[in-house]
Amino acid sequence: MHRNINKPIFVLGSPRSGTSILTWCLGHHPNLFPLPESNWMGDFAVNVAVAYQIGAARGDYSILSAMDIQDDELFAAFGHSINDLILRHRKHLETKRETRSVELKIESLWLEATSTTSGPKGRWVDGTPEYSFHIWGLRKLFPQARFIHLLRDVQTVVHSMVNFHRVAGIHLVANEEEAYQYWIRTVSACLQAEQALGPSVVYRVRYADLLDNPESTMRSLFDFLGEPYAAKCLEPLKHRINSSDVPSDFKSADPAPDPAVVRKAVLLSAEVEENPQPAEVSSAAAAEMETAFRGRVKYIATIDTEYQKVRRIIETSNKSGSALRPAMETVSPIADPSAAVLSRQP
Repeated sequence: MHRNINKPIFVLGSPRSGTSILTWCLGHHPNLFPLPESNWMGDFAVNVAVAYQIGAARGDYSILSAMDIQDDELFAAFGHSINDLILRHRKHLETKRETRSVELKIESLWLEATSTTSGPKGRWVDGTPEYSFHIWGLRKLFPQARFIHLLRDVQTVVHSMVNFHRVAGIHLVANEEEAYQYWIRTVSACLQAEQALGPSVVYRVRYADLLDNPESTMRSLFDFLGEPYAAKCLEPLKHRINSSDVPSDFKSADPAPDPAVVRKAVLLSAEVEENPQPAEVSSAAAAEMETAFRGRVKYIATIDTEYQKVRRIIETSNKSGSALRPAMETVSPIADPSAAVLSRQP
């Protein structure tokens, strides 16, 4: 069963959609083990792209371009190193989980299935919801990665987000409207990835199917992952982890959300529930995701320069006593273009 390969699995979707429980389900497989939410690899991919621009900026006078090292080769090299580090340090993660299982609220039965005592495992599973916004960069780091889009109806997710502080003691969102917007953004990003990468790379799973038809859902999921079915992976579904325990008649005390935002979310939720995942790859969606990634890279690469430019303008204005607005109009706006791309999703 053990196959040490660079083919990680990312469980994506809106927070409170069941990404944690599905990650632990997969972690019960003989060849897969679950990671804590990492939340750093997406930004790391952007930084690799920035580093490549610097290392190839002067043509044959720069080391990367002079040695004909392409950007995809650099991404893959870092991806291989990350994969090797995670597999090599698995025992340290499991030791900490075992010694802090009560504090981390991890079921002892789950530790038996996922720890090193269950045998060697060659792949890892990361259930970080925020990676919904970093799929393109993760794909560059891990060209063979597989992505699971876990979809849950918006009303249930919103109620769970608003009540998250009951479980964690912190607020996941400021109010109900922000929860609707968060769901729209994450789901839209995953839907775009479904179109851009196709069903062989991104696989949609309905949370309701995971609960109502767990065995058939998991069998089809393992077919997608290229791993044999393991009945043990159903065990975590017998428990509810990290539940917000939202009452069925829950009504939020927050100010009423913008009806247009609610309508947009409800319509998108219904549309995705009714329509299957696209079977074909969309080159237009892929181009848009590449453009958004490159825009993010440009934003990160130039933000310090733009900041210094603004600072000099302010200092000059303060010394001369001149009006600041005309000078500021000559500065490029410092904004993250990737957010604009996501806002255009249906």
